[in-house]
Amino acid sequence: MEKIASFKVNHLDLLTGVYVSRKDHVGAETITTFDLRFTRPNVEPPMDNPGLHTIEHLWATFFRNHEEWGPKTIYFGPMGCRTGFYVIFAGDLKSEDIIPVLREAADFALAFNDEIPGATPRDCGNYLDNNLNLAKIYIRKFKSEVLDRPTLDRLSYPQ
Repeated sequence: MEKIASFKVNHLDLLTGVYVSRKDHVGAETITTFDLRFTRPNVEPPMDNPGLHTIEHLWATFFRNHEEWGPKTIYFGPMGCRTGFYVIFAGDLKSEDIIPVLREAADFALAFNDEIPGATPRDCGNYLDNNLNLAKIYIRKFKSEVLDRPTLDRLSYPQ
């Protein structure tokens, strides 16, 4: 079997960042998958599930309700390795295009102090596995390392 694109990324040199993972075509439409890397693979510990899960609930809700990006949002969810997330948007996009909405999502989550959206037994299969404070720690780190000063080495995969 051929190795999939995400397994061809050099994880040894990968920094926290916002990377274009792939571009696919559905009919005439281009969809862009982004790799939002919150921790350095194999260098920093992976994110603990309660914080990761809370970011998933908050940011998925944020993106789907965003006036501009809601209609473009295809998917938002965690990576199995727990070092970040994938977000898929309709459009032929580059990393720089989504930095402003990622900043908005970060600010939304950092200011959030209510019940976590969808964190009820009816709405979620593991609703007790959430931690807003831990989510905010991960988001603050990602924001300060990547979103507050997006440099080229954090916007393009290492070769």
